[in-house]
Amino acid sequence: MDLKDRFLKYVSFDTQADESSTSFPSTEKQLVLLRYLKEELETIGLKEVTMDEYGYVMATLPATKGYENAPVIGFIAHVDTAPDMSGANIKPHVVENYDGRDIRLGDDCWLRVEEFPELSFFKGHTLIHTDGTTLLGADDKAGVAEIVTAVEWLVAHPEVPHGKIRVGFTPDEEIGRGVDFFDVKKFAADFAYTMDGGMEGELEYENFNAAGAKIAIAGRNVHPGMAKNKMINAINVAMEFHAALPVMDRPEHTQGREGFYHLTGMGGDVSDARLEYILRDHDAVKLEVKKETVLHIADCLNETYGSGTVSVQIQDNYQNMIEMIKPHFHLVENARKAIETAASIPLDRIVLETDCPYMAPEPFRGKRNDPGKLCRMAEKLAEIRGLTVEEIHAITVENGKRLYRI
Repeated sequence: MDLKDRFLKYVSFDTQADESSTSFPSTEKQLVLLRYLKEELETIGLKEVTMDEYGYVMATLPATKGYENAPVIGFIAHVDTAPDMSGANIKPHVVENYDGRDIRLGDDCWLRVEEFPELSFFKGHTLIHTDGTTLLGADDKAGVAEIVTAVEWLVAHPEVPHGKIRVGFTPDEEIGRGVDFFDVKKFAADFAYTMDGGMEGELEYENFNAAGAKIAIAGRNVHPGMAKNKMINAINVAMEFHAALPVMDRPEHTQGREGFYHLTGMGGDVSDARLEYILRDHDAVKLEVKKETVLHIADCLNETYGSGTVSVQIQDNYQNMIEMIKPHFHLVENARKAIETAASIPLDRIVLETDCPYMAPEPFRGKRNDPGKLCRMAEKLAEIRGLTVEEIHAITVENGKRLYRI
């Protein structure tokens, strides 16, 4: 199965997480895809394929001969989709050779270049989108599909040397619980990469420190005709709370490493109201300031309306991974070199050569190189760039003619 077809198969599974659930995983339907993945990995030929009581799927691609002592590398992705929008009955639309113009998702739903200028980056690419009524689920079924397709290719090409590779698929990442029961010792990787959504060529090695805040407001409901100096309208108090947070520290006003307070849910009536926030900041100290700000606002409102009017629950979700990565920064450099070399060079700047008589391509490594092995270079480049060998041949021939002014 090729990468696109595999991805389209995975998005047909509804794997929406539920942050209100107390079970793990938070929804039974995530387990349906995880069971499917377990069976698929077994069929491909991976070893030590397991699925534990929490739904974590792990598998091993053994090292090739001579590389048994190489560091064990893991590749991880999550199967769940966000609770913000439905992940059921997805209707994917495939756009070949995207022309760079506005995309019609459904009857009255458009992705407009004026509103999303990053669309221009994808001109000439194959795009997959929904009809606008559901999530697509590319976060992170695209990562799942990439990992499975890669290990399937490696199984089919034993001539490509590699160390032991571990694969892991997890539930409930979208609600901050994805690693709650992940058995690191069982996974037994020296280092691991997460394959997740991002722009082509993007490499991330740090993330937000994350927390969630739930605000409960207890009002006092009194008949409006007798409410003066008696009523405490919980909805109004909720609006006061939100208005007290820094306006410019909202996601619509921040970018990059800038932290924010993001209101994700609200509800209630005169008697009771609730607010739900996610708090984010790359700097751990600044995240603590945000949590203290939330608590301070609650204290101020309690002074105004009475003790117990506003109560706050704050839960830490995850930390910035950069502190763990700094001692092993070669992993970032290795990944960056691979991305830059394989995928980021413009196609009109590539010509093929074999560096004769040295460095023969696999499976001829260690033997004398010669121009007859140029086809192996073309085959590998075609795989990396998602093109046919014929397309690579045509492109590089024209590039060579232009370079040598033929």
